[in-house]
Order: sequence, then structure tokens, then C-alpha cells
Amino acid sequence: MIGNILFVCLGNICRSPLVEAVARKRLADAGLQIDVASCGTGGWHAGEAADPRMRQAAAAAGYDLERHRARQLRSTDLGHYGLILVMDGDNLGETKRILDVTSDDRIALFLEWSGITSPLEFPDPYYGERSGFTDAVFLAEQGVHGMIERLRHG
Repeated sequence: MIGNILFVCLGNICRSPLVEAVARKRLADAGLQIDVASCGTGGWHAGEAADPRMRQAAAAAGYDLERHRARQLRSTDLGHYGLILVMDGDNLGETKRILDVTSDDRIALFLEWSGITSPLEFPDPYYGERSGFTDAVFLAEQGVHGMIERLRHG
């Protein structure tokens, strides 16, 4: 079984910290001992808290993002994580570039790997309407559910 998972988005202040928090809670509830973390392909938010709108939407659904601090993806992450799940195609390409790989089964789109067929890419709520953050929580929960099922049943 996979020992740890890294979730990746652009700035590590919206999607990936949310998915990390949902996965941490849901994996524990499922009795699966898998460590999770998140990061961004860009480093401009490094050290910052999650976006306040995402913290609010996550808290309303029972997920705590208050201790989260953004960090940038590092080339050494490939050697540390058994699975790297990325939120969208642009960041998938950038993740592979940073990790210096062209193909690796351990790197995939989060929703696709989780069995979600639509959408395949996790929309970034940062520039959208406030409801996009609530929608993101629902999509993260769906994706994590599918991820846990795949982890359990291959």
C-alpha cells in the first residue's frame, strides 16, 4: 500500500491544502495509515496560510486549514512520496518538469486517479465566485472518497 501522498496545485493556498485536509480526516476515519501533505508548483505563497475563503468553506464542512502553511514542490519530493496527485493539467506538466520526469505512474491528476470522470481537472476557485470554494469542498470529498476506494481495492 502507498505510504504517503502529496497533493499539488498552483500556489498551495486553495485546492491542494483542502484536499490534504479532507484526505487526512477521511483516511483516518477509514482506518488507513497514510501520511498526506500538499504543495504548489509556484513559490510565491510559500509560508502563507491557506486562502481565507478556502479556510472558511473548509471549516463549514468540518475541515481545519488553520495550521496550513504553503510550500513549493521540491525535486526531492519524488523520492519521498509514493503518490503525487495534481489538481490540473498545467500543474501536472509543471510538476513533471520540476521533478525531471516525463512519465511516472506515481504522478497523476487527482480526480482522474480517484475515478472521477467529470471534471478531470479540479477547478481553481481563487478568481471565481465565493460559491466556488464551497463547490471545491464537495469535489474534494468526492475525489477523496474515490481515492480511498481505489487504495482499498486497487
